[in-house]
Amino acid sequence: MGREEPTGTTPGHPERAAPPAAPDATGPAPALETALAAVLADVLHTERVPADSHFFDDLGADSLVMAHFCARVRKRGELPAVSMKDIYRHPTIAALAAACAGHVPGSPAEAAPSAVPEEPAGPLPAHPTARYLACGAAQLAFFLGYSCLIAFATTRGYSWVSRAASLPALYSRAVVFGSAEFTGLCALPVLAKWLLIGRWTPRDFPVWGAVYLRFWIVKVLVHANPVVLFVGSPLYPLYLRALGARIGRHVTVLSRTVPVCTDLLTIGAGSVIRKDSFFLCYRAHAGRIHTGPVTLGRDTFVGERTVLDIDSAMGDGAQLGHTSTLRRGDTVPAGERWHGSPARPTDVDYVRVAPRRCGTLRRAVFGAADLAKTLLVGIPLTLLLLSLLWTGLPVLGGHGDLDEQPLTSAVFHLNALLLSLTLFFGAVTLGLGVLCTVPRLLRRTIRPDKAYPLYGLRYGTHRTIARLTNLKFFIQLFGDSSYIVPYLQGIGYDLSRVEQTGSNFGCFLQHDSPFLTTVGGGTMIADGLSVLNADFSGSSFRVGRTTIGRRNFLGNFIAYPAGGRTGDNCLLATKVMIPLDGEIRTGVGLLGSPSFEIPRTVERDARFDHLRTGDTLRDRLRAKNRYNLRTIALFLLIRWAHFHGIVLMSLVTTGDDDTLGTLMEAGFLVGAMTYTAVYYALVERCLTRFRALRPQVCSIYERDFWHQERVWKVPETHFNAFNGTPFKSLLWRLLGVRMGRRVFDDGCILTERTLTAIGDDCTLNFGSKIQCHSQEDGTFKSAHSTLAAGCTLGVGALVHYGVTMGQGAVLGADSFLMKGEDVPAHAHWAGNPAAPADPSRRPAPVPPRPRGPGATAPEHAPR
Repeated sequence: MGREEPTGTTPGHPERAAPPAAPDATGPAPALETALAAVLADVLHTERVPADSHFFDDLGADSLVMAHFCARVRKRGELPAVSMKDIYRHPTIAALAAACAGHVPGSPAEAAPSAVPEEPAGPLPAHPTARYLACGAAQLAFFLGYSCLIAFATTRGYSWVSRAASLPALYSRAVVFGSAEFTGLCALPVLAKWLLIGRWTPRDFPVWGAVYLRFWIVKVLVHANPVVLFVGSPLYPLYLRALGARIGRHVTVLSRTVPVCTDLLTIGAGSVIRKDSFFLCYRAHAGRIHTGPVTLGRDTFVGERTVLDIDSAMGDGAQLGHTSTLRRGDTVPAGERWHGSPARPTDVDYVRVAPRRCGTLRRAVFGAADLAKTLLVGIPLTLLLLSLLWTGLPVLGGHGDLDEQPLTSAVFHLNALLLSLTLFFGAVTLGLGVLCTVPRLLRRTIRPDKAYPLYGLRYGTHRTIARLTNLKFFIQLFGDSSYIVPYLQGIGYDLSRVEQTGSNFGCFLQHDSPFLTTVGGGTMIADGLSVLNADFSGSSFRVGRTTIGRRNFLGNFIAYPAGGRTGDNCLLATKVMIPLDGEIRTGVGLLGSPSFEIPRTVERDARFDHLRTGDTLRDRLRAKNRYNLRTIALFLLIRWAHFHGIVLMSLVTTGDDDTLGTLMEAGFLVGAMTYTAVYYALVERCLTRFRALRPQVCSIYERDFWHQERVWKVPETHFNAFNGTPFKSLLWRLLGVRMGRRVFDDGCILTERTLTAIGDDCTLNFGSKIQCHSQEDGTFKSAHSTLAAGCTLGVGALVHYGVTMGQGAVLGADSFLMKGEDVPAHAHWAGNPAAPADPSRRPAPVPPRPRGPGATAPEHAPR
């Protein structure tokens, strides 16, 4: 990749529109200007478009309209391809024509077609339906066998623990059984990996085949094992080593996304990988799994919400910023700092905390204490509480254990009802009490803006605060309503100047420290915000205040770091990279990674402003609050009803310690998964009255939007259990998705199911998302999105609403395909925002990797 900054930008700063070059009266610019103006006039349904009229300020267009304009220009073979980034940087016909004049097809500057894929898409994959069904049957058989194994171990162990004669004996048995089962669950993925795979090597193989089945089994076991509890602990890198990864000393991994092809992962000593980063060492492309190395040198830094594609590498001391991507073949040279999607050089230093002394002994003690806390406190106390609750809960209508009541009796069901109500609502009440008290006591041990060594008392306290205050249940319960504001204030957010909008925060939000998070009045935040209050180095950490200004709108999936250089009245678009240097941006919009300026708002987004002021706002807000209060009650009822069903299944399947009892316990695991999927699918379809959603443009103060918010509260985390299996497609069909045959879904999320269409043999990678809506300030918009047959979505890619991808099209890793885009058949698009891939780019060779724990490069190139 080249290292030059884009024209009209300053390194490390958001890009600004470059002044248009003066058109040459004798060159192609005048003719190009006329042609572009004619296309835009047709899109706007007007007779004439002045060459000097601003697309957004003068013509009243928005990004969706201009995306349609770009699509029509691309279909005109005599015109140069135009992207949304070009539109924002050159927002008049005259400026756009001048910028594109040197790239007219047929000119010497035209070196290749505009959309040559990084990896040729080729013909549509051929996956025989019989092989597809056979793979699904084998996956089901594996899960049944695994369930029997877990059920056998759990029932025998729990029965042994519950027969203890005294409380000390009960605790000691709980420690022994808990430690044994924990060790077994951790060891099983390691054993399966070495028996089924051996060492991972760079290769590719088709999905739904025998090799894929072995790959899937290992992936499921690795992702399901309890070692994920130790992310951020010195124990976690040790476990990755047991799986075959080459990891040096003093490596800190904070991401909960566990790599799968671990023999292809190399991390040099002293490196840091922050949370929500993807470094899987595999990806799916056009119906095939490709494995390849990911190589990080010594003392490297990988920021939050980054994607490291296969065959990517970073040299010693290199940095990759937040919200960034290394594509296949990208290499960051030693000592350099890169950021962006795709990544490019920058002057920004992302290691913003001074190192502290943190030696091997300190790490060993912290890891041992972490393990002891789990094995001697966490697991035994859980087993003790279950045993005491099971035996000590009053049984209505008689004496004896709850599971001894006849299953057909009213007494049995009354007892089950009492048990589920006590457990569910007791946990909710206790959880709220703990969240509003314990973190406030713990925060006193950590001073803001002071560097502390990793793996000490203060680091452990910081982890505890973050884990407690990021419980998704309560954020989803109160999100998308006025009631999220007092909840966040209760756990520590500074919202003293907040202006209630009824949708200040979405349902998915996370932070490092709630006590150091400030949000200004009038700001609205969509789903997926991650507030980065903490900075890390290889030996230290520091927490600091993160401030989001007044009257901002933050789109989806934004990582906002402490020291972000944005002020008041900003529009921060979906997946935008927040700048960390330069002047404070106010009154502008920011889009892309690295970010560049766009209009703060456009005329079409102001059509509902009359609903956001005065008495009208107060009346609408009161009505929305009443509706949201009913939604919260319905949310609790739905969650409790699901939990009650699980309790009933547990009581029904509880049997003796014999073969039949083991089979019944195994049946509980399978039944619980099936019941959860069908139950929530039925709930969602009932909420939508078994009708498809309609594309719409409305205010957030209209009832149609409130109903959409209610649908969003239906849980979807259970989808992950079906990733990579044919059953995921069945689940999507239950929810109303127009899903083709033999679709490979490795972990895609669809927000509006009935507005989404996916063709045959599509490939959807882990972490990808199709979102058929946006909410900009007080306006909600939604539309259909369609993927034709054979499309591929890369790891972490996001497709917005109103999008069409042609047959066999590919969207690269971590790309953001903006609303209204039309990707041609067999094209390869990538970037944030996505555009046709660079035709001159080819994957670069990855440097050789030496052997040993301090290795910094792969020991062999991909085959």
